[in-house]
Amino acid sequence: MAPPAEISIPTTSISTPSSESGGSSKPYTLYNITLRLPLRSFVVQKRYSDFLALHQALTSLVGSPPPEPLPAKNWFKSTVNSPELTEKRRVALERYLRAIAEPPDRRWRDTPVWRAFLNLPGGAGGANAAASTAGSGSGIEGKIPAIGLKDANLAAASDPGTWLDLHRELKGALHEARVALGRRDGATENMTKLEAGAAAKRALVRAGSLLGALQEGLGVLKSSGRVGEGELRRRRDLLAAARVERDGLDKLSSTLAHASREAARQASMSGPSGSGSSSGEAGERAKLFAGSSGAGGGSVRGGRVLGAPLPETERTRELDNEGVLQLQRDTMRDQDMEVEALARIVRRQKEMGLAINDEVERQTNMLDTLNTNVDVVDKKLRVAKGRVKRLG
Repeated sequence: MAPPAEISIPTTSISTPSSESGGSSKPYTLYNITLRLPLRSFVVQKRYSDFLALHQALTSLVGSPPPEPLPAKNWFKSTVNSPELTEKRRVALERYLRAIAEPPDRRWRDTPVWRAFLNLPGGAGGANAAASTAGSGSGIEGKIPAIGLKDANLAAASDPGTWLDLHRELKGALHEARVALGRRDGATENMTKLEAGAAAKRALVRAGSLLGALQEGLGVLKSSGRVGEGELRRRRDLLAAARVERDGLDKLSSTLAHASREAARQASMSGPSGSGSSSGEAGERAKLFAGSSGAGGGSVRGGRVLGAPLPETERTRELDNEGVLQLQRDTMRDQDMEVEALARIVRRQKEMGLAINDEVERQTNMLDTLNTNVDVVDKKLRVAKGRVKRLG
């Protein structure tokens, strides 16, 4: 049996809905529920009305209320304007959730409405329960939705532990985009290319939103002092490397898409009269990359040919000369940025080494001074002992 999730509500946030949504535009308080599972962590945002709906649904399904009472609604104060009331309710709601998640009695946490409330995967019943407890959080998707809401991402990035989980989600999105681009480059059907390109774009957009949330989360962590300066520099380097990778994939996606559109446009413009030139160009291209035909049409001897072009790759197959040149420039620029990032790391390591050396030298000097003082005290003790013997 899997261990229960560790639940806490470390922070709260104020949300102001737009007046265009048609509902009430009054601000309200969101409670950032952090769930730490054995393999990952994520954040779910809920308001007090969601907790009230959960309490009523659990009481109706189980037949008795949860062991911890739900904090009562205050009709005279608002948590938006009262930090004391917000903190008091945050602590009470955290105690309420833990009273359901941690005790041996599983009656309340085994219900689909509880799993829907925390966005945990729970089968078909969880989706129906999610509709009855719809709130500010996202619904059941068959997997744990670690990302998807901007406010939830910002809340997760403000915690040192969930920041790393979001960074893993960012790396996963970049890997998904890279795989989709490779699938699009190797596809032969237009529909497959379109689907793979759309999947790559979705992954890149998700990676961009995660990058923004992680960057803002670093600012929050720095101002709160929950992470040391060295760890902050390490996380900045992680974000810089991820941003370089994301920009490179985005440029590659745009370049390949433009090349595909140009090829399709030229193919549509060429009619029956252009079929001969098209076949001629295909023959020239085949002779160029195959190297099997000479100028006179005869076969040439196999083996290495000085100056012969390199074979096509998955990344260059759909590109013209300008696209290949742009791809080479992008690759060289990405390599230069990676070298610069590595140089910054090496310089920082050098500075740390020099600082350690200075500290060792200071410690050595202090030990030498201590050794000298010990010798002086030892000599004084010997003189004092001699005087005591003479007095005796």
